[in-house]
Amino acid sequence: MLSLRRVLFAAWLYLSMPICAIGMSPALLMPHRAAMTVIKIWARMVLFGLRWIMGISVEVRGLENRPTGAALVAPKHQSMLDIIVPFTVLDDPCFVLKKELIVVPFIGWFAWKTRMITVDRGGHAKALKDMVRHARARLAEQRQIVIFPEGTRQLPGAEPAYKPGVAAIYRDLDGPCWPVATNAGEHWPAKGIGFTPGVVVFEFLSPLPAGLKRAEFMDRLATTIERATDEISSHRRRSVAPVHTKETT
Repeated sequence: MLSLRRVLFAAWLYLSMPICAIGMSPALLMPHRAAMTVIKIWARMVLFGLRWIMGISVEVRGLENRPTGAALVAPKHQSMLDIIVPFTVLDDPCFVLKKELIVVPFIGWFAWKTRMITVDRGGHAKALKDMVRHARARLAEQRQIVIFPEGTRQLPGAEPAYKPGVAAIYRDLDGPCWPVATNAGEHWPAKGIGFTPGVVVFEFLSPLPAGLKRAEFMDRLATTIERATDEISSHRRRSVAPVHTKETT
């Protein structure tokens, strides 16, 4: 029975993309807010199917900490769900995405229209500069920049490996950074359709203040996210491991 539910939800998920993208394609000819509305509708469709087909409910905590206007949001990244949920709770999110996603049908159309920030992971220093430049422009539009500090999805309980892209935007923004913890990977795996019924928690944490030195910022960001993730996770580590940073985006 669980296997059937997994297949049904996977069908719901992947069919909802072309249905929304094609059915609401006129939004691509309108201002970006119209395209953002389509994405938000799609996100809620996914959560509806997730709840009623898979028995996975989503709880968002710390909404009093949720930013409005120009902001830098740094969530833990364990599954595709981490990309979906922010569209239901943030006003105008702008994700930092790998460049390859922009050519994916349906996803790429609306990512382009809503001016998401794409990063060439092989571009090194130039990619970092381009990312910061585009982030500056999106922040000027009072949008919430969402960047996953670890760059890619991590298994629950895995050692943290934070990358410098988030620090570059933080320094340029000269404002607070809002960490987000989650246990999403325990119920929506990074790969495959091994969805498991239960409760997924996303928690907006108190923002880190502006003006921290890079090393202190990275250490506090990782410690804050990892400790909060451990608190809501069944894959708890005994202590937060030292942060490892990679000099790539």
